[in-house]
Amino acid sequence: MIVAGTLTYKMALRTKLLYDQMAEPKYVLSMGSCANCGGLFQASYSVCKGVDKIIPVDVYVPGCPPRPEALTEGLLRIQDIMMCERWKTKMRPGRVDPNAPMMISAADKAK
Repeated sequence: MIVAGTLTYKMALRTKLLYDQMAEPKYVLSMGSCANCGGLFQASYSVCKGVDKIIPVDVYVPGCPPRPEALTEGLLRIQDIMMCERWKTKMRPGRVDPNAPMMISAADKAK
């Protein structure tokens, strides 16, 4: 998912819903200072102070507006993240994979 532009609280609920409906593995790229931290609109009551307050972000692309080279670099960083993950373990940290092997200590074997 690429989040570009100002994120208001009204759209934050829909963004969270869209993120929850995405299939695993999920990757999020936050593009521009408005999406990263609210930009120059952050003093407004209706603007979210960054998309990372709503959903986890993998790559931040700085700039207002971001340079094309920066966006390309961000996409390459996400590609690197994808290449480094193993096929069976492409799940976000903190989520429990039901098919993951369980660790059994020596104390558990003795029982």
